[in-house]
Amino acid sequence: QVQVAESGGGLVQAGGSLRLSCAASGSGFILDAMGWYRQATGKARELVATVTSGGNTDYADSVKGRFTISRDNAKNTVYLQMNSLKIEDTAVYVCAVSDYVRRQHYWGQGTQVTVSS
Repeated sequence: QVQVAESGGGLVQAGGSLRLSCAASGSGFILDAMGWYRQATGKARELVATVTSGGNTDYADSVKGRFTISRDNAKNTVYLQMNSLKIEDTAVYVCAVSDYVRRQHYWGQGTQVTVSS
């Protein structure tokens, strides 16, 4: 089993920055892709950014140039640096990781990001 825990959410003014972290823990796993999703109130969950085990990244068009995803394999942690935040970035941000050994995906509980005007 893999546990996933996010941190770093909060309230920030438009134009500001936040950094989210997500740490995976447990035993007997090897992390493959890691990513961030978000879900705003009344909207479907959407993919924000992903990073493969090799470091290749992909972003939703809405965050390109503003968000940066990175990972520290030694710490089993993925980060999301969010700059130039907009009100429409307000959502619950959820981390997801893929376990290469069990071929399963694991999700965190989510962390709230609120961007105010």
